[in-house]
Parts: sequence; C-alpha cells; structure tokens
Amino acid sequence: MARIALISTGGTIEKTYEELGGTLSNRVSVLDVMLAQLELRGTDGITRVALMNKDSLEMTAADHGRIADEVERQQRDHAGVVVVHGTDRLAQSGEATLERLTAAGGPRVPVVFTGAMRPFELRRTDATQNLTEALLAVQILPPGVYVSMHNRVLAFPGVRKDPATLTFVK
Repeated sequence: MARIALISTGGTIEKTYEELGGTLSNRVSVLDVMLAQLELRGTDGITRVALMNKDSLEMTAADHGRIADEVERQQRDHAGVVVVHGTDRLAQSGEATLERLTAAGGPRVPVVFTGAMRPFELRRTDATQNLTEALLAVQILPPGVYVSMHNRVLAFPGVRKDPATLTFVK
C-alpha cells in the first residue's frame, strides 16, 4: 500500500467556468471532486498539497523552483508524488524538478507530472483519464521524473509539449 502525495499547481485541468464573465479560470480546485469519483484501492491514502492555483503560462522560474522544492520535501514521506500542472509550462517544471532531485542525490521515488488539454468541467475532457493514469503510473514506475498523459509515460529529461498533436513527446 503506497502513500501518495498529490501536489496541485493549477492549469487547465482545474479551470472552472465563470458564468458572470463567460470565461474559464483557476479559482477553485476541482481535484477533490475528481478524487472522490475514483476507486483508490491499493493506496494508503493521498496527501493533498495545494501549492498554487495558476495557469502555467503565468508561471515564473521561481514557481518552477517552488514546485521542485515541494516535490523534494514530499518524496521524503511518500512512496510517490503526482504533480497536477498546466500543460504549457509543465516541461519546465519537470526539468527543474529533475535537476533539483539529481543535485540532491537523485529521485528517491517516482514523480509523475500530469494535466489536461481540456478542463475537468467540460463534457469532453481528458482530465479524469490523465489523473487516473498518473495515479497508477506513480505506483509502478521506478524512481525518476515523468509525465503521464494520453496513455503514455515519458521520462525527463527531454520531454516537450507538441502543439500540433496537443500532447507530450520526446
């Protein structure tokens, strides 16, 4: 039974519809709703860490460092870490996390980044699939830093978002 840390940083997966303005924005986290819909047998619980709630296009190098710091802290007490992140700057946070963990002796546990191209609140979303796959991947992968989306797992370094296919490639 694995204890998993789930770090939320915002991104499309967590965007909610604002009726007044007719826009999607990062105001509240929907991850608890998503988690409540999943069968999470085989885990010894999920520790939720609400680190930030930003569109990744607004993230700075300091934000990527803050994510890497939190991953380093959470890997001490958990068998795996999942980071829910916006897809536009996910690769930068993945690389920063790998760099930080490598400098500290290497990743001790699997760290899996995930997100969505379409918000959870939309009828046709990839959010639930991607979160489910990340929660499985973090339990079976060896220590390292990965992205899990769209039925694929890719290891950092060298992962990037392909704007033509709207997924991650290496």
